Amino acid sequence: MGGDVVSQGPEDWTPRQYDVHHRTTYTYEGPVESCFERGFLAPRETPSQRVLSNEVVISPDPQVMTEHVDHFGNHSFYVEIQTAHNELIVEKRSRFEVHWPQPDLAALDRWTVASAAAELLESAEAVERVGHLLPSPLVQPAPEVVDYCRSVIGPDMPLGEAILALTRGIYRDFAYKSGVTTVRTTLPELLELRQGVCQDFAHLAIGCLRSLGLPTRYVSGYLETQPPPGQVKLAGADASHAWASVMVPGGGWVDLDPTNDHLADSRYVVTAWGRDFRDVSPLKGVVFAEAAGASTLNVAVDVTRV
Repeated sequence: MGGDVVSQGPEDWTPRQYDVHHRTTYTYEGPVESCFERGFLAPRETPSQRVLSNEVVISPDPQVMTEHVDHFGNHSFYVEIQTAHNELIVEKRSRFEVHWPQPDLAALDRWTVASAAAELLESAEAVERVGHLLPSPLVQPAPEVVDYCRSVIGPDMPLGEAILALTRGIYRDFAYKSGVTTVRTTLPELLELRQGVCQDFAHLAIGCLRSLGLPTRYVSGYLETQPPPGQVKLAGADASHAWASVMVPGGGWVDLDPTNDHLADSRYVVTAWGRDFRDVSPLKGVVFAEAAGASTLNVAVDVTRV
């Protein structure tokens, strides 16, 4: 997500509809003979949103495009293009009905972090609990992560209070700055840099909560943003966003966004979720070419309230 300031008020929990237009363009210096891509081209239904429509246009036309539902319930597409091309465009337009309930953090304070972890061990569905609790490629239980976590929250803290403290702590301790991290940045490197983007902060929140025994997943989607006062919102200026979602007793999840220092509300649109970014990369693949040369990537996103 970009650097627009995002505040939160009671009106942000009210129902609304959104149109999301996401256009990804790869441009190559030389011709690409074929490419094979996998990505999440259709959003998922969730308790907080209903997908009203979704349209995908790919240029050049793919010879093969198949869809399956992955282990996490996301709609995963495989695309195969055997036509020579210098440019690949993947465009999707979706309309959503969104209504997030406001979490009752005070009610969660009946548990401590430790007692919540113990209850989930007994009551949560085993595969889902373990799948979001064990280390994943981009979220490893490094000592630096555990040390940072314990400096902000601990096992004896009330659960709701801990979720809020971690959200605010990461927002306070790290600066939002694009270009200093990559999709391969580790959590110890992030803790050394003390700056990054939403993907990094989501991974850190996940690492902290998992280290305390709370299953936590990585959520990929979009966030409606507003330009600074007096400025016009530019077309294509929005971006994909990422945040964390922690399992709580009672069968629910609480979504926290440390990038913006608040919980997910009705401005948040979900595309997919998994253990970390690698499970939900919007588009990834391989190309075959004799001399494709350098490539450039351009992503334009618009999140428009209907």
